[in-house]
Amino acid sequence: MMQVVGAVLIRPMLWGTALQQWLRLTPRRWWATAPFLPLPNREYMKMRNTIQYGNEMHPMVAHDVVSYLQWCREWKHLS
Repeated sequence: MMQVVGAVLIRPMLWGTALQQWLRLTPRRWWATAPFLPLPNREYMKMRNTIQYGNEMHPMVAHDVVSYLQWCREWKHLS
């Protein structure tokens, strides 16, 4: 996870997009359920990892997250 954060931190042009995606993926009322952190839904993350890597327990890869954020940023500018 620290590699992902580091990869985004060195790319200031992706900060806004990363924040936007984080807010979109954080469940409403996240503070009302354990682990009381603004994290994406575990079931959603398992599904994404299974689709992308074929294994729900595969850790996030910094390069893949950066590519995804770049795609989100470009898509936003196209629409």
